[in-house]
Order: sequence, then structure tokens, then C-alpha cells
Amino acid sequence: MKTVLVTGSNGLLGQKLTQQLLITKQFNLVATSKGANRYPVTAGYVYAEMDILDAEQVKQVVEKYKPDAIIHTAAMTNVDTCEDQQELAYRLNVDSVKTLTLLAETYNIQLVHLSTDFIFDGADGPYDELAAPNPLSYYGRTKLAAEEVVKNSKCKWAILRTIIVYGIMGDLSRSNIVLWAKGALEKKEPIHVVNDQWRMPTLAEDLADCCLLAVKKDAYGVYNASGKDMMSISELVAKVADFWHLDKSYIREISSASLNQAARRPVRTGFILDKTINDLGYAPHSFEEGLAILDQQMEARKRGSE
Repeated sequence: MKTVLVTGSNGLLGQKLTQQLLITKQFNLVATSKGANRYPVTAGYVYAEMDILDAEQVKQVVEKYKPDAIIHTAAMTNVDTCEDQQELAYRLNVDSVKTLTLLAETYNIQLVHLSTDFIFDGADGPYDELAAPNPLSYYGRTKLAAEEVVKNSKCKWAILRTIIVYGIMGDLSRSNIVLWAKGALEKKEPIHVVNDQWRMPTLAEDLADCCLLAVKKDAYGVYNASGKDMMSISELVAKVADFWHLDKSYIREISSASLNQAARRPVRTGFILDKTINDLGYAPHSFEEGLAILDQQMEARKRGSE
């Protein structure tokens, strides 16, 4: 059985990978993250504390557990924070990848690297895997630089590009757009939502599935791994309101320009998923199906806490 090491295992995608690997028992799991393990179940896998900025510590963990594959989910993903803290963003998003590719080359490890739609300018989405990148933000530039590091390495690699990941886990340090919109509308708080950006939101379970398919099938190359439904951000929030029967009058549609954000965002991204569906067997849920899965998980959690 292959051993898979996951970086950033305390994040949403990292926790979904832990969950799925414990259920399917496909691979032996070494979960790694900075600080203590936040996943509620601690049996059935190994957790190793690992700071991806500490190249020596990363080397020690990799040498100790000898993984067959590394799924690299750890990154700085807040687009405006990356714009404001460029040196740290580069270290987290590019230097960490240099460390991992060198180890993957040395020990013949497959590297599955997570990337983003923000490597594109959004002028003519949706994009296939061969589309020419043109990032608008420093975040996008670091993620593109990381892709180049991976592509130029001699290791076995797969790059999975994704878009707006949503979902819920037990202990998350940050929210995501679906949980944010639902929470605010339940409290009857007015929310400002842009109506001039289009995306294909991705259920965290679907992305975790794609990561594991990439390992299982020894995938090589670039793959798009997002949800399958294109919508504007305001449509996304309206769908959240409709699903949970919340009052849409609290949604205030605004233009991106009125936000004065530190980083520019692409207008229309989205991905063409044919290659990933055909080559890996990727089967993403619709957005409504994703919301239903989320709802079931929330109900199960509520029952568990009663």
C-alpha cells in the first residue's frame, strides 16, 4: 500500500483528505501541518508536526516516513494578504515547493501540487490546461512561479488547478464563501457581494477525490480540478440563500471596483474539465448537490452535539 504525505493537513482540503483516507483505507497517511493536529480523529494514521518553511524539518519528516507521494495543499491563499506580505507569500508558495521538489527528485516521490485559477487574468475563461497564464495579483504570480518550479523538476509530478473551495470540517481557522454567506444571512446581516466576477466553486470532497485519483493513477501533468457549474459570485450567494430558504433582500450587489481591494481579481475564470474527467475519472458534484452534502454534514454535527 502506498504511503501518502499531506502538507497543510489542518486546512479544509487537508482535513477532507484525512477523512477520505481513513474511510477508504486506500493509502497509509502521514498528515503534516504547522502546530498541533486539528483533526478530531487521531487513530489510523500518523500526524507529524511540520513547518513547510523549515527545509531541514521537512527533509527529516520525508526521510523518516518515506512517502510514495506528497500532496502539497499548504499555501498562503488570502489574495490581499499575499499582496501586502509579498516576502512571506513567496516563501510559503514558492520556496516550500522548491524544498519539496528536491526531496521528491531525491527519493523518487510523486508530487501532487495544488494550484489556482488566479494564474489567469480572467479575460477569456473558462480555461483548458494549455491556456496561457497571465496573473493579475502577487498571489497568482507566486502560484504560477510554483507551477514552473514543479514543471522544471525531474520528479514525477501532477498539478491540480482549482477554484473557490468550499466545505465544512470540525476545526477550521477560517471560513469560506458558502459558510460566510449562510452565517451572515441567518443573522439577517446585509452582505456586499460582487456581481462582475464569475467562478466554478469546488466542493472540498471533490477536490480531495481528485488528489487521491492523481496518486492512484500516477497522474503526470496539469489537470483542472474545480466544480462544474459557472456562476457569478452574486449568483453563488443567491443559490446559498435559496437552498437554506434565507432572505435574499440582505444581499447587496456591488461592482469589484467599489471594494478597493489590495489585489486585482480575474473577471471570468472557470475550467474545462474534460481531461480530468476522461483521464482520472474525476466526477464533480453540481453546486446544488454540494450544498446538500454540506447540509447533511451540518445536520449530523448538530445531532452529534445534542
